[in-house]
Amino acid sequence: MAPGRAPAWLELLRWHKPSGRLILLIPAGWALWLGPAVPPPALLVGWIVLGGLAVSGAGCVANDLWDRRIDPLVERTRHRPLADGRLGVGTATVLLLLCLVVALAALLALPAANRVLCVGLALATLPLVLLYPSAKRWFAYPQLVLALCWGFAVLIPWAATQGGLQGDLGGWPLLLTWLAAVSWTFGFDTVYAMSDREDDRRLGVRSSALSLGPRAPLAVALCYGLTCAALALAVLLQGRAGLAFWLPWTVAALAMQQQAARLRRPDLPRSTYGRHFAGQVWLGALLLLAVILSTSA
Repeated sequence: MAPGRAPAWLELLRWHKPSGRLILLIPAGWALWLGPAVPPPALLVGWIVLGGLAVSGAGCVANDLWDRRIDPLVERTRHRPLADGRLGVGTATVLLLLCLVVALAALLALPAANRVLCVGLALATLPLVLLYPSAKRWFAYPQLVLALCWGFAVLIPWAATQGGLQGDLGGWPLLLTWLAAVSWTFGFDTVYAMSDREDDRRLGVRSSALSLGPRAPLAVALCYGLTCAALALAVLLQGRAGLAFWLPWTVAALAMQQQAARLRRPDLPRSTYGRHFAGQVWLGALLLLAVILSTSA
């Protein structure tokens, strides 16, 4: 291992890059604090976090197994452990299975009354998690598949705390929170794909960044706007909106639009897209803070 590099297995799980793990847990936080029963129990939050980390790791391993022959040809991914030969398929498969076992253990630790529904939702998301890495080979918008995976990061925590997928107000707060997670994910993952456009075009694989072409920055801005609007409406329906919510919400909403506007500049360096992705972690967390503060309204 080169000096300063993380262990190969840690890189395979992407746990050496916390931003990618936090960005999955943020929609789970939205769901946990937007339900009628707040604040959620600390132990339940811990199990949700552990399960999210395990599922995220499983998705990363599955992605690299699918792409182990493509990744060496792409600038951004050619130093991944499977791509450069530091790990083999056998080791990666064991890590994948371990992640799934940990995720199952976290599910089984959820409240007994809600466990069956949560396990059912987890089983429903598993095909999407495992299918996503291949989507770029046959679907023009593979980022939408990832976004639908991210939607379960809302559904499972909601079911774990509420015992169902409807709750008060006919299920509208849940639907809006799910919509916020899906639109946000499609937006930031489209930006992430923008850094690979030349490599993807050369290799003949697809992405929303390629499919949208010059309209990609506008699509990202619309996605971020929908995210912020959906969360705000969910909070309003819960009767919680106050100054403590609107101040951080406004900052996050404006900053998201500012980030999207920067994407219109020509000849952006590849590093721009990585910084954008990292910035979304902070802005998504700011939206989560706004939701948490709304509970005191």
